[in-house]
Amino acid sequence: MTTHRLCAIWLVALCIGRAGAAEAPAAPPAAPNPQFRVQAVDDAWRARLPREADAATRAYMERLPADVVARADSYFEGGYWLQLWNLLLGLAVSLIVLGNQRSARLRDWAARVGRKSFLRDAIYGAAFSFIGWVLTLPLLIYQGYFREHAYAMATQSFGPWFAEQLVALGVSTLIAALAVGTLYAVFRRAAERWWLWGTVTAVALTALAILISPVWIDPLFNTYKKVENGAVRDAVLAMAWANGVPVESVYEFDASRQTTRVSANVSGIFGSAAVRLNDNLLRRSSLPEIRAVMGHELGHYVLNHVYKALAELALLYLAAFLCAKWAMDRLLARYGGHLGLKDVGDVASLPMLAAVFSLLTLAATPITNTLVRTQEIEADRFGLNLSREPLGMAEVDLKLTEYRKPDPGPIEELIFFDHPSTRFRVHDAMRWREAMGTP
Repeated sequence: MTTHRLCAIWLVALCIGRAGAAEAPAAPPAAPNPQFRVQAVDDAWRARLPREADAATRAYMERLPADVVARADSYFEGGYWLQLWNLLLGLAVSLIVLGNQRSARLRDWAARVGRKSFLRDAIYGAAFSFIGWVLTLPLLIYQGYFREHAYAMATQSFGPWFAEQLVALGVSTLIAALAVGTLYAVFRRAAERWWLWGTVTAVALTALAILISPVWIDPLFNTYKKVENGAVRDAVLAMAWANGVPVESVYEFDASRQTTRVSANVSGIFGSAAVRLNDNLLRRSSLPEIRAVMGHELGHYVLNHVYKALAELALLYLAAFLCAKWAMDRLLARYGGHLGLKDVGDVASLPMLAAVFSLLTLAATPITNTLVRTQEIEADRFGLNLSREPLGMAEVDLKLTEYRKPDPGPIEELIFFDHPSTRFRVHDAMRWREAMGTP
């Protein structure tokens, strides 16, 4: 689970409140993306592959057709604009809810229904989450359905897709209710130190989300079953056991019902672990490629990346809450009375706090992306040392071009990429191959 995903879980809990990020299955398994292809090669091509890393990398990158690269660039660069539109729409939602004392009236209604302060705040949090979802629904439909179909990466028809968004809405609304009730109880009790105890609470909520998500949330959107392919199962378990990962099975989930993308993960915290890969990876990849991917995913677990990410997030949360305190003090002093807001412990100020955190999150994007990208590079190198499959790693890196720009500029990669680019990853694999003297 990447740092961005952890941030997203908590920000949803903070009630920015959109269910659009949830991915969900539907429809029968589909064929690979007809718009995506990589020039096929054989063992003779691999035997002729230059030993020198730069030359070998060029040979791999030349296998990406120009139209595939152009489509990947268009898809990924469009995501830059979507970050902006999502931010602006989120700010608009906060302004709409705050305007004309609507947030204060919503708080008063929640107080009449909930009576107790925690229940009042939880009801407000759920309502704000639902309102945000409704107001951002057009962008959600475009981004999550029409755009994915335009690039031939979605495999669902609209009905099943939207049904899954309703399930995601229910999940995010429940999370928002519990998280807002908890946060604002802490804010009121901590008084002037709300920013400090808010940080502690945010980290605790994030850890809880990591703990429960694989067990309670992920199965709402995908079916998990044990991998039947004996060669794949045995290879992955051998790598896991060799590195002390406490698992007895490897699980497959039916992502092809939703998307053409390949993916895998090793989830778990506090001594638990689950090794999971999607059926697209099983269907579209060779055993060396799967070994390389799962070596990478096991690397995240063995290198304790989830705990390191939590520690990094704690520092980011602390900085964000300190900035939010500075901003909220000034915004409430200037606009609080006009908007019917009392203080930062008043749940009616949540839309204002959500807007502040949205801006801070955007400003911190290069930092969070760099933290995640660094962990991904570490996991890549661990996976190469574990699987010893540089050619398999390079092959699967080419497949990731389906949804990630393969060759960005250095500044672009620094700001917008939370994973290394295709060129970077292929070159890393070829450099390992050159250094180790493997075929």
